[in-house]
Amino acid sequence: MKLTGSLVVLAVLAAAPVAAAWQWNLPAGVTPPPVPAGNPMTQAKVELGRRLFYDADLSLDGTVSCATCHEQHRGFTVGNATHPGVGGAPGRRNVMPLANVAYFDPLTWADPNQKSLEAQTLVPLLGTHPVEMGMAGKEAELSRRLSSDQCYRQMFAEAFPENGGRVDLPNVARALAAFERTLLSFDSPYDRYRRGDHAALSSAAARGAELFQFGCADCHSGPDLTDGKFHPSGRRGDAGDPGMDHGLREITGAAKDERQFRTPSLRNVALTAPYMHDGSVPDLLTAVRTHGGVNANEKDIPELVAFLESLTDRTFVTNPDLALPKTACGDRNY
Repeated sequence: MKLTGSLVVLAVLAAAPVAAAWQWNLPAGVTPPPVPAGNPMTQAKVELGRRLFYDADLSLDGTVSCATCHEQHRGFTVGNATHPGVGGAPGRRNVMPLANVAYFDPLTWADPNQKSLEAQTLVPLLGTHPVEMGMAGKEAELSRRLSSDQCYRQMFAEAFPENGGRVDLPNVARALAAFERTLLSFDSPYDRYRRGDHAALSSAAARGAELFQFGCADCHSGPDLTDGKFHPSGRRGDAGDPGMDHGLREITGAAKDERQFRTPSLRNVALTAPYMHDGSVPDLLTAVRTHGGVNANEKDIPELVAFLESLTDRTFVTNPDLALPKTACGDRNY
C-alpha cells in the first residue's frame, strides 16, 4: 500500500522515541518555573544541555564554555569584576549568578527585552558587545564541530526526536535553556527557616533578617530577594562619556534610564563577590557598608552579614547533577 504524505508524517512520528518528561524535585509550596510550549523539559534535553554548558567547543577558539564564567562553587558566577571573552576580548559587566534564573524576568543587568532563556543563551554565543564566545557568523562551524562527535549526534537525537535531532544552533539554545532551568536553589538555611525550621538560623542571622527589612527589602524582595526592576546605580555620569556604562538607557534611549540596572538576586550572595554591575564592590562587608538605602549602625552590620551568609545553599553549589558530567553516552572518556 502506498502511503500518502500525511500518513508518512504520522508513521514517522509514531516511530520516533518518546523522550522522558522531566520530574521536578521542589520543596512544598514551590511551583516549577515557567517552561515555553516550544521547548518542553525532558531528561535527555537537560543532559544534553548540561554537557553543552561545560563544553568550550562552543567558543571560537575552544577556550570559553558557559561554565568558564558560571562556576558552580561560586553560585554559577565567577570571581572577577568582569571576565574576558575569546582572544582576551575585555568583559563589560559583572557575571550574574544563575541560581533560579528560570524564574527571572528580565534576565540581565540592563536589557528589559531579555525574557527568554532560549534567546538569552545566544547573547554570549553570538554577541559582539562584548565578544564572549565569539561564534557570530560561525553557526555552521558550531554545527560541524558538534556533529563530528558521535555521542553528540546520539544525544541530539534523543533530546529532539520531533525534528530529527538536528545538530544546529536553535537546538543548542533549547538544550542549554533546559539545563539552566534546573539550576534551582531552595535549600539555604534561610529557606529552611522560612519553612519552619527556626534552628536553621543563628541568632545573629535571625536578627539580620529583621534588619534587612528596613531599606534592603525595598529592592531585594520576594523569594529570590530581587524585585526584578531597574534602579539607579552609581554615579550618573556624562551621557557623552565613551567609557560610561549607561545601563538601561542603552536600550530605551531615555535619559531617565541613565545608569539604571536590574536588582540582582541575593541567593548565594556570600559566594558571588565582587558585586554590582561592574564588579566594583569587592566583598560582602563593603557591600553592606556602602549600599544605598541601608539604615544600619556599624554594630548592626555583622548581623546583616550573618543573614546574607545564611542565603548560601550548599546543596546547590555541590550538587553533582549540576556539575561537569563525568560520562556521556555511557563513556567516561568522552
